[in-house]
Amino acid sequence: MLLPLFLMVMAYAFWQNNNSKLIAAGVAIFLFGMLAIEDGFQRLSGGVLERFLRSSTNRLWKSLSFGVITTSLMQSSSLVSILTISFLSAGLIDLAAGIGIIFGANIGTTTGAWLLAGFGLKVELSAYAMPMLAFGVVLILQSNNKLKAIGWVISGIGFLFMGIQYLKDGFDALNETIDLAAYAMTGIKGLLVYTLVGVAITVVMQSSHGTLVLIITALSSNQISYENALALSIGANVGTTITAFVGSLGANTEGKRLAGAHFIFNITTAIVAIILMPYIMLAVEWLGDKFHLAADNYTLRLAIFHTLFNVLGVLLVAPFIRPMVKFLRWVLPEKGLLIKHPKYLSPAVLESSHATVMAVKQEARRLYGLSLKVIANGIGLQQAEMLNTVTKLSLVQHSKAMDHQDINAAYATRIKHIFSAIVEFVVLARGKVSGEYAKSLQVYSRAVRKLALAIKAIKHLQKNLMVQLNSPNEEVRYLYNELRWMIINTVREIEKIKLNSQFSQNKGAYRTLQKYNTRFASKTIKAIEDNIRKQQISAHHSSSLITDTEYARRACLNLIDAAEKLFVEGASHEVQAVDFSQEPQAIVNELSQ
Repeated sequence: MLLPLFLMVMAYAFWQNNNSKLIAAGVAIFLFGMLAIEDGFQRLSGGVLERFLRSSTNRLWKSLSFGVITTSLMQSSSLVSILTISFLSAGLIDLAAGIGIIFGANIGTTTGAWLLAGFGLKVELSAYAMPMLAFGVVLILQSNNKLKAIGWVISGIGFLFMGIQYLKDGFDALNETIDLAAYAMTGIKGLLVYTLVGVAITVVMQSSHGTLVLIITALSSNQISYENALALSIGANVGTTITAFVGSLGANTEGKRLAGAHFIFNITTAIVAIILMPYIMLAVEWLGDKFHLAADNYTLRLAIFHTLFNVLGVLLVAPFIRPMVKFLRWVLPEKGLLIKHPKYLSPAVLESSHATVMAVKQEARRLYGLSLKVIANGIGLQQAEMLNTVTKLSLVQHSKAMDHQDINAAYATRIKHIFSAIVEFVVLARGKVSGEYAKSLQVYSRAVRKLALAIKAIKHLQKNLMVQLNSPNEEVRYLYNELRWMIINTVREIEKIKLNSQFSQNKGAYRTLQKYNTRFASKTIKAIEDNIRKQQISAHHSSSLITDTEYARRACLNLIDAAEKLFVEGASHEVQAVDFSQEPQAIVNELSQ
């Protein structure tokens, strides 16, 4: 809503004064430089940033430190916020850790003000910008991805320097024609009005860094008063919440809660800063004197103020993170998650390759759990019975008649929609991940197809199973119960293997289980042949039993293959090509038949 008004104001300013074009160009070039640095760091990290994020959030001080350090290095709280929302949406970190990172990122933004006020305004930055752009562009044109990433970072820094230089020149030139300081306002009215102006500018630019650069360069040229500059910096902090809000639009409920926490923190910090403004200014003056700053060095004093009120905000709010989490969960309750809806897949996770792959893995593991219930229903049991209670003896003695619609309805309500969502998500993610991430994505994609094939085999098995468990022929009932036990035993063995943390043992155990099922199927076929020779079962029954034995074997082997891909960490799976040239729905329909 503010964008059209802002564009109209810019157009009017260009028409009224040519020097305003320099300022606008400076802001645009600075923001473009930030985008280039963000992109470069994303490419350059190769997942290091994501792995560091995941391992640095088990304590509040670690979360805060991560936010401070990464934002200080990359000069982009936006990138840190987006990555945090991605990880939160994928279920890789909890809400409290995400809030800690956002708090730390707010403190990290203050380093930009220090660098600009302490260094950027005192040197001719264009002298550094030109060679950086030249070297950066040469590296961007190389075929090596790492060199490209370094080129984007160097070019981004060059654009930052050039943007700051344009802003300095623009405000210096503006002094000759317009005195913006004439619009200065004092007192509480000025504090509130300029805070709102800072919010509006930051909302439009979606960058508190950009707003701070604008404020500091304008302050250094005496185009705004020191008091109004402080108010603008408070508004910049509040306005930056729009970045987290936009990033949360494609996120799940946890991502939206994080955006809410960001808003609460920045609003609380702003209110405290406004209420305690006289005292904070006294503290700034005291620290300025301790650092031997000149009385008119307002830019560095602004940097001190920006740091003070952000640190004060963290000190005030950090002890209440746990109550804040409870409050946000109350205000934004988790919507009743339908089984057929994906839990971890959302557009927000696509901002990080690592989060993308982990979200697919989490959803595929969830699909595995849902598949077990369908498989249990398919062989006439409840999931708890299949996993724990039923024994081989009780299975034979208490065979249950099954409803023909059970597995079809269960597949339609529990499996098909999530399977379809995973396939569509993988197709969408293909253009965003590469290297090892792409290989991992392919492994998990194949795992979910194996699950679908296992259920498909159970569905075919059920057609005869539901009839023959009530057959008057005792041998037929016995052999079909043997097939049921083969499936039950496979599921239980997989659950045991999942509890084993030793990779080598896990991998070997899955291979052993595959061999066991193959031998079990062969033994069953031999038993069928013996019964044919003894004329204890008919030819009709024998052909059905042989076919159904193969269905049971396929179901077990596909289930084992899927479990190995999903639950063995770091396994070097043989990745077979998955044909995603078909439409996602076509793949789903093919496996549903």
